[in-house]
Amino acid sequence: MKNPVVLITGASQGIGAAIAKTFAAESPGVRLVLVARKEKNLRATARACAKLGATAEVFLCNVADEASVAAMARAVTRRFRHVDVLINNAGKFAGAPFLEMPVAMFDSQIADNLRSLFLVSKAIVPGMVRRKRGDVFNMSSIAGLQAYAFGAAYCAAKFGVTGLTKVMRAELKDKGVRVCCVHPGAVWTPSWAGSGLTAEKMMPAEDIARAILDVYRLSRRTVVEEIILRPQLGDL
Repeated sequence: MKNPVVLITGASQGIGAAIAKTFAAESPGVRLVLVARKEKNLRATARACAKLGATAEVFLCNVADEASVAAMARAVTRRFRHVDVLINNAGKFAGAPFLEMPVAMFDSQIADNLRSLFLVSKAIVPGMVRRKRGDVFNMSSIAGLQAYAFGAAYCAAKFGVTGLTKVMRAELKDKGVRVCCVHPGAVWTPSWAGSGLTAEKMMPAEDIARAILDVYRLSRRTVVEEIILRPQLGDL
């Protein structure tokens, strides 16, 4: 598509920033809608994308809050009229043993990883349905396919993302909207700093971005329903 409008949540750092920069570098004329809560980092991503030739605009939003998402969607519509590609990347991780996990931690993980995706999709996808064309990439995780200890809330949320994506695919496939679930294993991002783990056993965020861009570029006759990516040398 010429000059697509690509909305990326969680675009202030890590995988989201990598996705924005990859589209900026390799999709001429792309217009990027960069969404996150951290304004300083988000504007840094926008500047990097602009240097690569893209139009990149910042929209501050708490994607787990219904009113904030609605306001963001209105602002995006006023500026760009529609969204061609939605990349639901926002999320966070917090772990604790199941028997010790506070309810607040569980609720927060569900909100940031699952509720956020539902809210943003509900705000953006109807426009795609009206135009009978669009692409949605939902960021799940290996944790959305395989449970592990100390990840009760995160795994529950990501399994939820996996299930919700399957429902979206089933309901939207005859409406011109392609839906893909992305399941990365361990990716080197700032959130791993101080963990004692090294980048060598993790995937670079740029590889996740590349996979999404390549899937987006396939003909409209083809959909990749799931992407599973794991580190070659790691177990995560």
